[in-house]
Amino acid sequence: MAKVEEFLSPSEEQEVIKAIKTAEKNTSGEIRVHIEKNTEKPPMERALEVFHSLEMDKTQLRNGVLFYIAVESKKFAILGDEGIDKKVPDNFWESTKDVIQNKFKQGNFKQGIIDGVLKAGEQLKTFFPYQADDTNELSDEISKG
Repeated sequence: MAKVEEFLSPSEEQEVIKAIKTAEKNTSGEIRVHIEKNTEKPPMERALEVFHSLEMDKTQLRNGVLFYIAVESKKFAILGDEGIDKKVPDNFWESTKDVIQNKFKQGNFKQGIIDGVLKAGEQLKTFFPYQADDTNELSDEISKG
């Protein structure tokens, strides 16, 4: 499982994108998933670089959430922008990471990502409810590096 393209099948990717759209229907928050082959850096450090390169720090309410996965390195991180990070409970990211990690250990990568995305969406809905004039500020597509 060294290739990014093999991490999720095209139909699994569509299911993840559908979960992102579902999560974002109830919130003004923005969720992205980024998958790449490898990183030599600590996953949070690399996730921060990707976060900025995807311009996730430019959302109006600073409420973007990035799910970063390095396939070959077997590393992942969840990074919330300052707006959401200030509001979620202290253990939120860790508990979301645990949900994902349990599925990943079973080899169920698609479901791990979907469960994490939907869990983040629930928190975003609590703190950043959907507004009638909300626009989708970031792509829902999975980015790859």
